[in-house]
Amino acid sequence: MAAVGSAVRRIYLAVYNWIVFTGWVQVLCYAILALWESGHEAVYGAVERPLQFAQTAAIMEILHGLVGLVRSPISATLPQIGSRLFLTWGILWSFPETRSNILVTSLVISWSITEIIRYSFFGMKETFGFAPSWLLWLRYSTFMVLYPTGISSEVGLIFAALPYMMASQKYCLRLPNKWNFSYDYLYTSILALAVYIPGSPHMFKYMLSQRKKALSKSKTV
Repeated sequence: MAAVGSAVRRIYLAVYNWIVFTGWVQVLCYAILALWESGHEAVYGAVERPLQFAQTAAIMEILHGLVGLVRSPISATLPQIGSRLFLTWGILWSFPETRSNILVTSLVISWSITEIIRYSFFGMKETFGFAPSWLLWLRYSTFMVLYPTGISSEVGLIFAALPYMMASQKYCLRLPNKWNFSYDYLYTSILALAVYIPGSPHMFKYMLSQRKKALSKSKTV
């Protein structure tokens, strides 16, 4: 019975990883094609649907960790996925004025290359039981460039959206109202920016430690 459960788990995770991998391949291909043909202003329009699909599908990774399907710590998974969902839906989708910003291109390319490598790595492990050493190295090395470019793009786009939040008052709740409660989306976004200050270096150090552990383990196999 345990063997059947393990097989079902592997099949499910393999299918999940390859589906999301396909989504991120679409994002990268569409982004490069749009950049080449029309410039950075056209990138978001080209990648919007596959980007929303691939990034939103990552919510499942939180559930995978909660139910024990994977060993990734929720403390590392939740903030990374949460920040990306905030950028995808809370900034780019909510404030169209940000979509022509050149940082959208660096964001999309950084995210897509990172996730293509990551999902292909885990997809191969779940499908075949192993991943080639070169893919392992890419999985635990490319973040040293792509994480800083991705984080910088995220922060820059939140900053770019702040004036539009202030002008539109979108997602704000003003007094008086029947709940006797007020809320300002602008302050939430500023708080998110503040979290990046301690959060980004902490996450980078965590990934460095994971890299050291993964690569040293591969040498002993």
